[in-house]
Amino acid sequence: MAAEHRKPAEPDAAPTVAHHAAHHSATAETPSGPPPERTERTKPSEPSTASERPDPGDQPDPNRWKALVICLLGGGIVLLDVSIVNVALQSISSGLPGATPEAVQWILSGYALSFGLLLVPGGRLGDASGRRRMFVIGVGLFTIASALCGFAPNGTVLVVARLVQGLAGGLLTPQVTALIQQLFRGKERGTAFGLFGATVGIATAIGPLVGGLLITAFGTENGWRFVFFVNLPVGLVTILLAFRYLPATPRTERGRKHDLDPVGIVLLGAAVVSLLLPFVQSEQWKGATKWWLVVVAVVFAVAFLLWERRYGRTKEPVIDLALFRRRSFSLGVGLATLYFAGFTPLFFVLTLALQSGLHYSALLAGLSSVPFAVGSGIASTIGGRIVHRFGRQLIVVGTILVLLGLGAVIWVVADHDRPDLGWWLVVPLLVAGIGSGLTISPNQTLTLSEVPVEQGGSAGGLIQVGARVGSAVGIAAVGSVFYSALATSHGDYANALPLGLGVALGFVGAALLAGIVDVVVGRVRGTSASV
Repeated sequence: MAAEHRKPAEPDAAPTVAHHAAHHSATAETPSGPPPERTERTKPSEPSTASERPDPGDQPDPNRWKALVICLLGGGIVLLDVSIVNVALQSISSGLPGATPEAVQWILSGYALSFGLLLVPGGRLGDASGRRRMFVIGVGLFTIASALCGFAPNGTVLVVARLVQGLAGGLLTPQVTALIQQLFRGKERGTAFGLFGATVGIATAIGPLVGGLLITAFGTENGWRFVFFVNLPVGLVTILLAFRYLPATPRTERGRKHDLDPVGIVLLGAAVVSLLLPFVQSEQWKGATKWWLVVVAVVFAVAFLLWERRYGRTKEPVIDLALFRRRSFSLGVGLATLYFAGFTPLFFVLTLALQSGLHYSALLAGLSSVPFAVGSGIASTIGGRIVHRFGRQLIVVGTILVLLGLGAVIWVVADHDRPDLGWWLVVPLLVAGIGSGLTISPNQTLTLSEVPVEQGGSAGGLIQVGARVGSAVGIAAVGSVFYSALATSHGDYANALPLGLGVALGFVGAALLAGIVDVVVGRVRGTSASV
């Protein structure tokens, strides 16, 4: 894990050659002039990131850390709602008229579908018309949709409100990564993404705990409503602070015309929805017909790529396909997809097994995720600070720890299916959480390390699309094995849970392999990914 395998250049810090030449000629006799070797730090063969590099006279935004807190508040409530609803499903089923099994499934899957639909278009809108504007609109829409969820009189209204909530989340989330990309440079960016990674891990892991606390406090019949009401004060405070601390669109960007590429947006959205739908509806939509949608998704994806190549010759496409020629970006998106396919199903099946198999309350089932959240939060913060030293090698270490933790969870569940199972899971989940913290935030940092700032929204949206697709595929695959084993074993959760988590283990193993490939290729070429 030696540091000398990193690239010699930091794309964010290296000024353009043209600017350097002008500056050098003006200060040729001044000792403070930049050293000559700076002009050679970017290899000619690598794609230029000059548009991302700040002018040497630019000063960091003095409010950048306050702005980061606001971004994490907004992004946190969106991520919390991915998992907080899991423990509320029983409460919704018993306390809401019209909450049929199909409606309950759409409360989960509808959010995932609409969330994934707007991630890339939302990022593109932020890049084109202002990230603060789209952030505020996203938080506002999410807050209103949360209120509609909480006041829903029946299952149909709740499903529609969740769809709107997901759209708002898809609009908001890419602004968070884009603003971090815009506000921070070098080591500070790694720290900021580390805090974002901590937010991802903690929000995902403590969602069941927060939901359990609220249902315990307000009762089974109406406790689920407060799962949504909790978003209201957070959303309102976030909007007020966003206007004060988030940066407005720079003057140089005001009035600049941007192409929104509506055809590209429609084709990409159709591809994402066609791909996600059969996976998020895998349990409710019986039969093999649904899998034809994967073929439809491939057709839409090919049409999208062909359109983007043509459109990009004269105008701004939704996605600059040249991004995928950067190994740090293409491999990082793939790694995120594989990792989330293994990471997300853990809490889905574990919470279900604890509540239905061992009859844990919603609160106790939620408490079981705390060790993972603690480990993830601490490790993400540390990982963000040291990723500039170790690069993708840090992610290899992280995924190995996740594999060890998940393997221990499988062993414990298979051998200790007793009411005290939650205590036996503390150490394995803590280890897995530490590994997750060393995977998510460093990967986010390295994946966006060579992306120009003006493309940060759409690029960040692509990472999130990968994560959402991975989550949907992982939950479908793990859930399929889990439910099949449960049916054949006549409700034996001690048998079904290890088999389901074994599938999750395979996805994390594939993510580890992707990280190892990147490290090896980087060493051979002398171009290991770095901040």
